[in-house]
Amino acid sequence: KSSAASDVYKRQRNVFYLLGVKNMQRIAIIDIGSNSARLVISHIYKNGAYNMVYNQKEALRLSQKLDKTGRLTEEAFASTLETMKSFAYMCRLYNADKTIAVATAAIRSAPNGPELTRLVEAETGITLHIITGNTEAYISYLGVINTLPVKDGIIFDLGGGSTELILFKNRQIVESVSLPFGAVNTTDMFTTRGTMSPNVYSDMSFFLLSRLSQHPWLKQNRLPLIGVGGTARTLGKMQQKRSKYPSSKIHNYKFSAQAFHDIFSQLRSTTLEQRRKIAGLSSERADIILAGAGIINCLLETTGCKQMIISGCGLREGLFFDYYSKSENMPLIAPDILDRSTQNILTLYTPDTTHSKHITELALTMFDAWKDLHKLDKDYRKLLKTAALLHDIGITINFYSHARHSAYMIQNAQIFGLSHREQLITSAIAGWHNGISKNYFRDRNYKELLNENHWQAINKLSLLLALAESLDYSQTNQIRGIQPRIEKKHAVLTLHAEGIPSIEMHQIKQHIRWFAKVFGVELSVQLG
Repeated sequence: KSSAASDVYKRQRNVFYLLGVKNMQRIAIIDIGSNSARLVISHIYKNGAYNMVYNQKEALRLSQKLDKTGRLTEEAFASTLETMKSFAYMCRLYNADKTIAVATAAIRSAPNGPELTRLVEAETGITLHIITGNTEAYISYLGVINTLPVKDGIIFDLGGGSTELILFKNRQIVESVSLPFGAVNTTDMFTTRGTMSPNVYSDMSFFLLSRLSQHPWLKQNRLPLIGVGGTARTLGKMQQKRSKYPSSKIHNYKFSAQAFHDIFSQLRSTTLEQRRKIAGLSSERADIILAGAGIINCLLETTGCKQMIISGCGLREGLFFDYYSKSENMPLIAPDILDRSTQNILTLYTPDTTHSKHITELALTMFDAWKDLHKLDKDYRKLLKTAALLHDIGITINFYSHARHSAYMIQNAQIFGLSHREQLITSAIAGWHNGISKNYFRDRNYKELLNENHWQAINKLSLLLALAESLDYSQTNQIRGIQPRIEKKHAVLTLHAEGIPSIEMHQIKQHIRWFAKVFGVELSVQLG
């Protein structure tokens, strides 16, 4: 495994050298939780773009490795130290410039937690910071608020030994609290051999609800409940399997409280062995899912929330954004998460962004001037903008089929601020900008997310993007501006250029028939 990882790193290093990327930062983030430990390593390039290049997860179950006095056992010390040595080795292998390591509930609550962190530092050289519950809540909030397009909501970060709750409005924290129960320690309190009898379930609910009731600010029945952590992600995956959802993307996945209750009802009637066979539920989480789901059930009852949103981002992402904002002198909370994430993807894959930004300006000018033709609302405008900025990123794979590669990359990139459907529409717009290719999209299983109206909108927006790209086909920025307008049911596009843009004029004429077919009017192109 180590040899393979080393080979991967060497290949990445060679690629970066060939691309001329120098002076990058490698940031390692370690999260030692009550249930599992994770290491993620990200690159921050000289141009400010970033991406994750390594991820490792180890099951620790520290909340189950406590003695009767609440102290961490020798087994807990040994497994944590072994994991941290493994993480330290990978940090050295990747030449991490900065390592940020935090420990949460299990180590925080144990009287000998500080002793463990001192041993870790002595053996690995890594300083493992024990963070408070309130700090953990705030960092998780940073991970969510910078990646989900939600203005108001309640976040719950359900770990193995604690649950952090955060109420935010207008994207700012209003209240937060860390409660000392999670999926692992609640399992130890209320389940026997992986089962939960009806009377024990009642006891657990009473225990949880009585503690949640001490925080009346949780009653927010008009807000969504946003889940962070392995239990929340697992329940989202289970619902995706149950509903045959046409995507495995979990971040920003939404489902109703009633759908959750249906899953919970099913779980309560199963044995441990039966749960290990449920689609979407990993065998390593089958023993703690009942307690974890029980906590969420009580949260739904307390808050009155009718919708759940799953966040794939939380503590580790929050730690990264905290470091990144200081390193790049950027706001800690992104004013526009769609814009920031799109710019990151653009910068990551495009050495010179001038062409993409010029194309975007041209496409949006046509969108705004021809509203009476396309009849699409402002939500589609942001999709066109995103697609236009990223329409050429597939060139990094293959120039001749770059539209198709751009579509795939957009569909799977970490673009925050779009729903799953909106991201798919954006990818299709970019994928069609060199011409319609229905089979490429309609033959995929995610076609169920889009109806005929969506495909018609994609056709219109792809055409606008194709026209815009034609106007800078030589990538010389020769056409400085355009004036689109409608005259007596006739579309006119006046070009303001330096000299005669012969290449651009030739390219745009190839789309005139497409324009007439889509909008039902003729297009005239003239120089101003």
